[in-house]
Amino acid sequence: MAKILGAIASSHTPTIGFAIDTGKQDDPAWQPIFAAYEPVKQWLKDKRPDVLLYIFNDHVTSFFFDHYSPFSLGMGATHPVADEGAGARDLPALRGDPALAQHIGTALMAEEFDMSFFQDKALDHGCFSPLSIMWPHEPDWPGRLVPLQVGVLQFPIPTAARCFKLGQALRRAIESYPEDTTVAIVATGGLSHQVHGERAGFNNTEWDLQFLELFEKDPEALTRMTHADYARLGGWESAEVIMWLIMRGAMPARVRKLHQSYYLPSMTGIATAIYESEVEEAPYQHAAEYLEFCRHQLAGAEALSGTHPFTHQRSVKAYRLNKFLHSLIYPEQRARFRADEEAAFSAAELSEEERRLVRNRDWLGLIHYGVIFFVLEKLGAVVGISNPHIYAAFRGETLEEFQKSRNAAVLYSVAGKDAVGKLGWDGDSNAP
Repeated sequence: MAKILGAIASSHTPTIGFAIDTGKQDDPAWQPIFAAYEPVKQWLKDKRPDVLLYIFNDHVTSFFFDHYSPFSLGMGATHPVADEGAGARDLPALRGDPALAQHIGTALMAEEFDMSFFQDKALDHGCFSPLSIMWPHEPDWPGRLVPLQVGVLQFPIPTAARCFKLGQALRRAIESYPEDTTVAIVATGGLSHQVHGERAGFNNTEWDLQFLELFEKDPEALTRMTHADYARLGGWESAEVIMWLIMRGAMPARVRKLHQSYYLPSMTGIATAIYESEVEEAPYQHAAEYLEFCRHQLAGAEALSGTHPFTHQRSVKAYRLNKFLHSLIYPEQRARFRADEEAAFSAAELSEEERRLVRNRDWLGLIHYGVIFFVLEKLGAVVGISNPHIYAAFRGETLEEFQKSRNAAVLYSVAGKDAVGKLGWDGDSNAP
């Protein structure tokens, strides 16, 4: 079973990354930042976790307000560095842990946390700024990372109490993971700061230190505070510190603090801390029952012949191909595909198997590979093949045979105005 080794708390101000990249290690104004992370670096070196479960918020870089989720878990195999306006930092991409992320996602959804999930998104300074000072990264990072992005910029946001409860569920999820994996939980954000409006530059060191004390010894007191309370005491943007409560909820009620630092150089109170369980804990006693609980909703689905649920596992496996087919919603991509399919395949870096499946219009093979139907119907619309043609192919039937099983023998598609009068479904050479 997986084991939680302990937890790290860290601010995630871009100040940290800037200090590293500009060689400020010996500058008196910056040196306290580097000193604060030395114990964190040593703890990670000694513990050597396989995975960091990393809690952060994006700063309107990869997560914009066209779709903004409270809790979003990264399932991808890699997590690159985001460009926040002047080029990405010179850091290697992180390796993800899709299997662990899928398990955690399934568990949290079973516990009725309405998660969203992401792949193929670059991570900004909320992740990489503190990570690059606490974890060595030349030539590569020493372990894997599962990112949990929390939407704390567009209100309303999750309550402090909800974050704490998510952490408690996160602990059950991690400790029920059947692989022998060691995990450290890292929470980032805060402390006191405000970066907008006439109150910009607000800090409250007294509150920062009180928060650190309560966080260690009485975290439930922090769950009773409102967002307005956090803003009044620490500045509006300091409300992001509720993310720390996810980590605290995932730790036992009684923890041992191994390290704590605090420094206020300019705009943000920068803190670091390390926590471990106060007592050696036995392995999770209810892992088998919890796994059954997590799998309950899909139990029996495997017996549905000819049915292929689109799970996280299939989504990760076929992400590149699903993304390629989804891109056909854009007119310019459709034009490229129609003009030269092979060039479009190459630009998308599809594997030879993926190219063959699309090239041959192997509708059932695409489903078996992990493609979701709703991008297949987009491909059908582009190449002039109706939905009923695709359904017939799934069943190994001719269109005529399939239509006999319907109440009305109609043809239809998601094709729009560009395809009007051009489909030629009755006898099209592309039809199955």
